[in-house]
Amino acid sequence: MPKVGVKAPVIEKKVDQLLIPFQRFIDDQTTSSKVLLLTTIVALIIANSSYADSVYGGLHALFGLAVNDNLYQMSILHWVNDGLMALFFLLLGMEIKREVLVGDLSSPSSLIPVLAAAAGGMFFPATIFAVLNYNTEYIAGWGIPMATDTAFAVGILALLGTRAPLAAFAFLTGLAIIDDIGAIMVIALFYTDSINSFYLLLSAILTGVLFFFNFIGIRRPFMYMFVGILLWLSVLSSGVHATIAGILIAAAIPARPKHKPTVMVEKLSKITQRFQRIVINKGSRKPVLASKTQHELAEQLKVTANQATTPLRRWEQLLHTPVGLLVLPIFAFSNAGVQLDSSSLLETLNSTLAWGIFLGLIVGKGLGIPFMVWLSIKTGIGQLPKGLTMRHIVGLGMLGGIGFTMSIFITGLGFENSLETQAIAKTAILVTSLFAGVVGYILFKFAPTNNS
Repeated sequence: MPKVGVKAPVIEKKVDQLLIPFQRFIDDQTTSSKVLLLTTIVALIIANSSYADSVYGGLHALFGLAVNDNLYQMSILHWVNDGLMALFFLLLGMEIKREVLVGDLSSPSSLIPVLAAAAGGMFFPATIFAVLNYNTEYIAGWGIPMATDTAFAVGILALLGTRAPLAAFAFLTGLAIIDDIGAIMVIALFYTDSINSFYLLLSAILTGVLFFFNFIGIRRPFMYMFVGILLWLSVLSSGVHATIAGILIAAAIPARPKHKPTVMVEKLSKITQRFQRIVINKGSRKPVLASKTQHELAEQLKVTANQATTPLRRWEQLLHTPVGLLVLPIFAFSNAGVQLDSSSLLETLNSTLAWGIFLGLIVGKGLGIPFMVWLSIKTGIGQLPKGLTMRHIVGLGMLGGIGFTMSIFITGLGFENSLETQAIAKTAILVTSLFAGVVGYILFKFAPTNNS
């Protein structure tokens, strides 16, 4: 009779070999961009098919829960935009915090050109849009061309391989993060209809509780998740857009380890020595499952290793895959489905809203970003990172014109009560983002390489 478990390692190894390509695909920088693009294409196909009403009509179905006589419900589309997207803003907030503390935004010398680029990438697009739509019903959309879609922009850079200098990734990420900070402030300040003082105060108290957890050294995810859900509900009820809760939670997440590296090394060494003594003991050669002590020591190793890392970094890595491969595609599918026919395209072409978005993203960012970087260099307050030239900055400016996710998000806020206006804006965003991506790719493709 064969021993139980003899074939398991062989099967496990074969399964691992089969999963390696999938894991590489998930870890690839361009994966989230590819999935987002594919989802957008599927959404457009369905929106222009006979299934459009049944699929997208279902997004307006109400969903929620009842507590006694109180009914709490929102449409499925509302749950996606206010609920799921809070996870995206949570991840975005953690990335911002890390970059500000230890990343490319932590050094003043490297921060100045990025700040200048971001300022140009917000001011010029908003101004161009506002000038074109002054005294029109579309003026509420001035925030649409301000942000940059990090996933798509960085994904295009990754497709370029060695043609894109390593410094370009850091510069574009920093630019997109600051643009997103600006967009978040715009959402919080200008896309809020009415404020409920009680829930706003409650939101402030709950945010204070999260920071208190950080101060006294609490690092259990459950505590932050529980208070975070209450904070999301409170922000939702306050009148401020609920996704801002994700930013507030991220700001409170601990960014320091529980133990210093020296303490960790000492603790790991003691646990490893105990584990080693058990393993080499001739009378105790048991599998981990059969040995309570071995199992406990293995758990201690895991806990100690976690205590040497930061919750901010761990939770950020934990959210990357579900947000990139689930949250954003669901958002894109729910919001990017617009009907594209001759009449709708003609209406878009003749709309100052569409031209405000197109010129805001293409001209505002395409020229505003490199102009402000050039100005910071000429005045002597800024310096380009090693490996980057102004030709690269022109390409980055054009890639900054990919405003997909945040632009569509702000469209929903600015024109919540007009689906027709949303359709025009979304069509313009899709066309503009495609144009910016192609032109940005070409600019980098033919720019001189200097990765040294």
